[in-house]
Amino acid sequence: MAPSALRLADIDAYYGDSHVLQQISFELGAGRLLGLLGRNGAGKSTCINVIVGLLPPRAGAVELFGAPVTRLAPESIAARGVALVPQGRRIFKSLTARENLTVAARTPKGGKPLWTLDTVFGIFPRLAERRSQMAGLLSGGEQQMLAIGRALMSNPRVLLMDEPSEGLAPQLVAEVARAISQLKAEGQSILLVEQNIKLTLSLADDVVIINTGQVVFRGSAAETGAAKDVVAQHLGVV
Repeated sequence: MAPSALRLADIDAYYGDSHVLQQISFELGAGRLLGLLGRNGAGKSTCINVIVGLLPPRAGAVELFGAPVTRLAPESIAARGVALVPQGRRIFKSLTARENLTVAARTPKGGKPLWTLDTVFGIFPRLAERRSQMAGLLSGGEQQMLAIGRALMSNPRVLLMDEPSEGLAPQLVAEVARAISQLKAEGQSILLVEQNIKLTLSLADDVVIINTGQVVFRGSAAETGAAKDVVAQHLGVV
């Protein structure tokens, strides 16, 4: 059986004395999209911080395609093929759109890069039109596309996306959703952290819900949509 693209096993993580993640376990299948849902403060972004090495867990393991990456430095985890589209985008506003992309470019070991300027511009034509514009002058939606494109330029094996729809108008959310769907069709392994439940269920193969630092539900997107009582209890919507 092929290893999962990403696996968290019995993760305990703390901020100071605060026990933020408690025995968190879930897996992202290779070439699949896993939606990680939860209310504000549930621990979603803390999971991201553990995966990318910003918060070493006190217990448990993180594996990337079966290889342990627990407690490695962030740059080592990135070099092994994990890329993050961070919450708030964090683009380089004083660089052009093109420069934001090229600064992140990385050729994968032993292979031709799937993601280049041309392929990123192919999935985000609006960025191609604005390639010479300063990133700080782009719209919120364009900046989100740029943040996704920048992560792709590292040619990741696993793509982490932290609240990509946050602050976007519905039309722009639809554009970002189209791009994520296209990435999924390309076989990209994606962990999508979101508060937009409808968006997540429309894109995900699998869903994990966490509440107060614990996994309270896991299932397919269809099973999640049917579990209305569970969703209402832990996410506050039906």
